[in-house]
Amino acid sequence: MSRIESLAEYLRAEGRRKLDRVEVRDGGRNARSALALLDAAAYTQSLDDDDPLLAVLVEAGCYGSHGFDDFQPDGRITGLVRSWESGEPWQLLLAIRSALQGSLA
Repeated sequence: MSRIESLAEYLRAEGRRKLDRVEVRDGGRNARSALALLDAAAYTQSLDDDDPLLAVLVEAGCYGSHGFDDFQPDGRITGLVRSWESGEPWQLLLAIRSALQGSLA
């Protein structure tokens, strides 16, 4: 599985997790979040393997110590993705990149 496919699969899994989540009176928050994450997963599939986001993810260790494992986000990225409710797919990816670049500086 390529890095792009691994990231997209992670986002799809998080979207499905949101769809399965039942909360009384959430006002559609989980549904909106699921749609945003599934949209981001589809968008991610359109990225090239040389996209600058991937370099940041590899440098941050999100693909293991050698950069060849499946996508393994740290707690900051997991929290960011799980709290994402709406926005364009590129905005989520930019937020992930910004969070990681801030920690690498």
